[in-house]
Amino acid sequence: MAPYNVHPTAVIDHPCKIGAGTKVWHFSHLMAGSRIGEDCILGQNVYVDRDVQIGNRCKIQNNVSVYKGVILEDDVFCGPSVVFTNVINPRAYIERKDEFKPTIISRGVTLGANATLMCGVVIGQFALIGAGAVVIKDFPAYALAVGVPARQVGWVCHCGVTLPSSPEPVCASCGKNYHLRNNVLEPGN
Repeated sequence: MAPYNVHPTAVIDHPCKIGAGTKVWHFSHLMAGSRIGEDCILGQNVYVDRDVQIGNRCKIQNNVSVYKGVILEDDVFCGPSVVFTNVINPRAYIERKDEFKPTIISRGVTLGANATLMCGVVIGQFALIGAGAVVIKDFPAYALAVGVPARQVGWVCHCGVTLPSSPEPVCASCGKNYHLRNNVLEPGN
C-alpha cells in the first residue's frame, strides 16, 4: 500500500514523486516528473505539470493548475482557483516553451482564492496575497498585497494576522515581534 492517498478518479503519470501522507483528490492530474512533498493536500481538479516542485505540507484547493516553472516551497496555501502562468506573451500558434519564466512562491505564503500570478514573480516567505489579486511583480517576505494590479498595503505575521503599522510591530494574535528597516520586515528575538 502506498504511503499516500490518491482518489480513484485522479490520474498519476509516472514517474513522479508523491511524499508520505499526501492526499490527491477527485479528478486531479499529476504529470510525469512532478514532485510533491509530504503531507500535502491537492483538492479536486488540481493539475500539476511536468517538473513542478511542491514542498511539504502545501494545501492546494480545488481547480488550481500549477504549470511548469512554478515552485511552491513548504507550507504554501493556494486558495480555490488560483491561476499561475508560465509565458508572458502566449499565442496559440507560436511555440514558446523555451521562454517559460520561473515563479517562486516561498515558504509559508498564502495565495487567496482566484489570485492570478504572472510568471516570473517571486513572493517572499509568509506573504499573503489577497483573494482576486493580480500579481505582476515581486513582493517581499511578510507583505500583505491586494488589488488589481496587486499592491502592498501592509505586513502580516507568520501566523497570518495583519500587523500594526509600526517600525517595531507586535502581532496582536501570537505576540511575535518584528523589526521594519528599509522596507524589510524581519522577525525579532
